[in-house]
Amino acid sequence: MTRPSSVRKARTQVLKAMAHPSRLLILETLAEGERCVCDLQKLVGSDLSTVSKHLSLMRRAGLLEDRRQGLQVFYRLRVPCVMSFFACVDAVRDEGPPVQLVVSRRRA
Repeated sequence: MTRPSSVRKARTQVLKAMAHPSRLLILETLAEGERCVCDLQKLVGSDLSTVSKHLSLMRRAGLLEDRRQGLQVFYRLRVPCVMSFFACVDAVRDEGPPVQLVVSRRRA
């Protein structure tokens, strides 16, 4: 069954949002728990505007959620299961044993 082009487009948006070393570092860090933008800026080592652009891109793609507390903004993973995607990526990269992922099929 071929998926609609809108599904492929949405998947592409998510994959593009992850496709940068700094954004991957942010995702890996947020997998451990919520962090403020100031902590993420120190972690990435870029200026605030660059980190904010990375965060905004990932939020628009549906990877992150944010909340405000006073003047600070905190980010967390919206869907923590996105991290399991990296096990598959690592298996492809390492050419190790195949990784079997459980895929649920919804019936319309």
